[in-house]
Amino acid sequence: MRVKDSATRKSTIAVASSAAPTTAAGTANRGGVALAGLGVVAFSLTFPSTAWGLESFGPWSLVSLRTLLAAVIAGGALLAGRVPVPDRRHWAGLVVVAAGVVVGFPLLTTLALQTSTTSHAAVVVGLLPLTTAVFSSLRTGARPPRAFWIAALAGAGVVIAFTVQQSGGSLSGGDPYLFGALLVCAAGYTEGGRLAGVIPGWQVVGWALILCLPLAVAGAAVALPSEPVRLTAHGVLGLVWVAAGSTFLGLYIWYRGMAEIGVPRASQLQLAQPLLTLVWSFFLLGEKVSAAAPVAAVAVLVCIAATQRAGRARRAG
Repeated sequence: MRVKDSATRKSTIAVASSAAPTTAAGTANRGGVALAGLGVVAFSLTFPSTAWGLESFGPWSLVSLRTLLAAVIAGGALLAGRVPVPDRRHWAGLVVVAAGVVVGFPLLTTLALQTSTTSHAAVVVGLLPLTTAVFSSLRTGARPPRAFWIAALAGAGVVIAFTVQQSGGSLSGGDPYLFGALLVCAAGYTEGGRLAGVIPGWQVVGWALILCLPLAVAGAAVALPSEPVRLTAHGVLGLVWVAAGSTFLGLYIWYRGMAEIGVPRASQLQLAQPLLTLVWSFFLLGEKVSAAAPVAAVAVLVCIAATQRAGRARRAG
């Protein structure tokens, strides 16, 4: 009897030991999805906030001030946390993040929004999840399953079709800027997600912003005297959000989520971003939203669920 009881206890302990990592992994998975999702919400306000910011500042002034304010916030956080300087081997990746996410994407989309509506610009975000997943596969060797790619392509197709229909199906003078922004941002997301696996996400963002601080100071010194400045409540709020909300806070939680669930899975959550941007554009800017929005929203949510399920199954395997 004692031998049997001992065997039973060992079996119970073994089952509990194997279940504990699974439970922890499931909790971390949900936390990573939640963080990346919050990052998407923060990013969805970027285009409307940029449109507000352009009411008060020129495009070069807005981008320079946005980067400058975000770098000041990041520098204060790094000093308060007494964060050591990253190893030399990480600086090349930080340069890619800085060039793609901190400078390239904000500058190119701001220039595009001078001639494009936020609804039309949202087509960039519709292609960004798929582009980021492709960049990640090439850069890190990640190989999501076929079901993931099918769902990702379907989601991109739904978003592109909807956003093009929403904008009337016409091209604009800002489209070259938008497609350039797509490529540099996908590269920055991929490299930042990789670095966030070895450096805390907020430090990745912080050091990338610090790298851009001299450029931001020089840009502001040149642009502010050259471009008209007409301070309005909308313009100031737009600047504050794109600096503190999109550039610092949004990127921090986004990279942290990517580090937990992987770049390909996190990238597909951005399929919801164009629809969220259209909602904000309707309420904040008065832009029209078609009756097809609810149908597109449901289709996008189905595609997101499929990519998350496929990615989760692959990681579990």
